[in-house]
Amino acid sequence: MRATRFFISTLKEAPADAEIVSHKLMMRAGMIKRLGSGIYNYMPMGLRVIRKVENIVREEMNRAGAIEMLMPIVQPAELWQETGRWDKMGPELMRVKDRHGRDYIIQPTSEEAITDIVRADIKSYRQLPINFYHIQTKFRDERRPRFGLMRGREFTMKDAYSFDRDLAGMQQSYQVMYDAYVRIFNRFGLQFRAVAADNGAIGGSGSHEFHVIAETGEDALVYCPSSDYAANMEAAEALPLADERAPAQAALQKTATPGKAKCEDVAEFLGLPLQQTVKSLVLAVETEEKEKVSKQIWLLLLRGDHELNEVKAAKVPGLANYRFATEAEIIETFGTPPGYLGPINTKLPVKIVADRTVALMSDFVCGANEADFHFTGANWGRDIPEPLVADLRNVVAGDPSPDGKGVLAIQRGIEVGHVFQLGTRYSQDMKATFLDENGKPQLMQMGCYGIGVTRILGAAIEQNFDDKGIIWPTAIAPFEVVICPMGMDRSEAVKAETEKLYESLLAAGVDVILDDRGERPGAMFADWELIGVPHRIVIGDRGLKEGNLEYLGRRDAAASNIPVQEMQAFILQKLQGK
Repeated sequence: MRATRFFISTLKEAPADAEIVSHKLMMRAGMIKRLGSGIYNYMPMGLRVIRKVENIVREEMNRAGAIEMLMPIVQPAELWQETGRWDKMGPELMRVKDRHGRDYIIQPTSEEAITDIVRADIKSYRQLPINFYHIQTKFRDERRPRFGLMRGREFTMKDAYSFDRDLAGMQQSYQVMYDAYVRIFNRFGLQFRAVAADNGAIGGSGSHEFHVIAETGEDALVYCPSSDYAANMEAAEALPLADERAPAQAALQKTATPGKAKCEDVAEFLGLPLQQTVKSLVLAVETEEKEKVSKQIWLLLLRGDHELNEVKAAKVPGLANYRFATEAEIIETFGTPPGYLGPINTKLPVKIVADRTVALMSDFVCGANEADFHFTGANWGRDIPEPLVADLRNVVAGDPSPDGKGVLAIQRGIEVGHVFQLGTRYSQDMKATFLDENGKPQLMQMGCYGIGVTRILGAAIEQNFDDKGIIWPTAIAPFEVVICPMGMDRSEAVKAETEKLYESLLAAGVDVILDDRGERPGAMFADWELIGVPHRIVIGDRGLKEGNLEYLGRRDAAASNIPVQEMQAFILQKLQGK
């Protein structure tokens, strides 16, 4: 490719609405241009990266035995009504009507569409297992689109769906896809971590997320440096921080704590460690039976220095559809506003759930359900009935690892892939069955596997940049090599060597661009450093007189002189290492 026949449109400054590094650099490098809120044009430079990501994904999916197809962006509402997701998905699901008033959705994912295909065409166990995938545009109507391609409304995604005869087969297909994802992210040249995750709105029995490691990542990844344990914060198990409960030593005492509504302030006022306090969180669950709505108030207890994990709370039996109680509900139930709540002497009965660590505490401090007062010396069994116990909290660095092989550490990551064991979540609702060896109908076991293709670009940049611009891994860079001739229009020697090297690299299969725009060296170098091409060759009269060309890797601190006749072999060796 010659730069004069390509479209290069770099900016010195990022637009004011660009918030994070990847968004700023992609806009400045001319890779994307904003069309509307959360909707971007993929410009030629950015599209080259997208296509390279897609090619790696496609090659590894094919290698793993998945079969490519293409499902439509627009899908009829009836399929989503079969599974209940028409109502459950909420406002992120873009709903539209055609000219006849029929309902459709602009797909955020394709479980319903693929299950409809398979239930019509797969009839026998002999046709299973099978795995279909496509790379397609998706749309999710984000409330607050931001961060460029990291949280846009329209994006490109690879999703695959496996269908098996039984649970063991589904788990085997899941492992095949998991292994394929590991190969994909290794080929991208990115640092990543696969972590156990919650299934969320997709449903199913188990899943893993794939995260690109980046300090700017929104997600907290929990892992054990001395073992293979890894999970996202939502799914990371928090073990109790004591082996057993110590005997009660202190008497229960109602203690004045004027104006001290937070655990930190109470602990400081009483001269006690924060870890001796217990915080109260109030939830409400409403149920409808025979056109009558009933409400149950729940009190969740965590140690004062811990934070509630809302996903875990929803898994407590009876709390699946909880919401946080209003202040009016809290006053009605406890007789006091938030800040002084506790499990002793509530005004109305409540259901109490204690985190595992709280359940093993003794002589702790909790609210007295009276403004400006707390109880000290509170103990289970003696002062409060034994509670329902559950894992309710977020883990913190230094907690014991659930596998017993060390302590936990936390790092930030950007989710770019997710694999799910769906089981019969969709095949049951949509009656996707096959006839087994005995001629009896059985539900198909499903798996689902997604990669955010366009999100990879933002994640890769968040992991690989400096003050000059993007640093692409070679495998997904828009170009592998850029040739920068100095005064090509004025020097026949420079022009001849430039054309010779350019043609020889093309013939060797190198994805090379020749910058023949005639720009000044400083402007030329700045463009390619911003764009992030990993390998740069400079050809000038001075170097040619010495028999050398100049090479600079995007991460190198200084350039190297390479003999003219050795440059092609040198570049090919660099690219093999990638």
